[in-house]
Amino acid sequence: MGHRVLVVDDDPTVSDVVRRYLEQVGCEVRLAGDGADGLAAVAAERPDLVVLDLMMPGIDGIEVCRRLRRQLPDLPVIMLTALGEEADRVLGLEVGADDYVTKPFSPRELVLRIRSVLRRVAPAADPPPPAMIRDGGLTLDTARRLADLNGLPLSLTVREFDLLMFLLCHPGRAWSRAELLDRVWGWQFGDQSTVTVHVRRLREKIEADPAEPRRILTVWGVGYRYEVS
Repeated sequence: MGHRVLVVDDDPTVSDVVRRYLEQVGCEVRLAGDGADGLAAVAAERPDLVVLDLMMPGIDGIEVCRRLRRQLPDLPVIMLTALGEEADRVLGLEVGADDYVTKPFSPRELVLRIRSVLRRVAPAADPPPPAMIRDGGLTLDTARRLADLNGLPLSLTVREFDLLMFLLCHPGRAWSRAELLDRVWGWQFGDQSTVTVHVRRLREKIEADPAEPRRILTVWGVGYRYEVS
């Protein structure tokens, strides 16, 4: 893949396994043993993606992700969480993680998730998006991956930008959560609450009243639809 990946985990065994698998596919890997070291490593040299353990002493993964999102909103983050801890997974998505993998995990699955998160282009079945997409006061610069609302910049994560761009490119059509997982995340299976969380966070950023959305609408029994203003 040729990307720089930072792995932040206090378990040296896990870190070493992840490092070896990522190096086998051409990644340059750096390791950090706790949250403070991880934040320092990002500040010293920005990686292309961060693999971040949730449970760590000192600054835990949730707080690290929260700080990264304030400083580098478009930096991809994959969270490592304990098996069965659904509340932790949802919290990770709420603070800005782009994806999560549950422990114990297959290193090969993690590599596939990293490939998916790092993918920046639309699926091959779709034409390239326009360079600029506008809906009222909402503007997406797809080439530079910048967004603004009423002249003010929007701080969007990688997945939030991808999801919003996809919906803007297909207005008026209802998409199921499974379809959005496939078309935006590149997953043929997965936890559909990932889509729900990202839609909720997008609404908080682009809707005048997130409780009464006018852009990203819920289609009951199906999923979501984008309505142009």
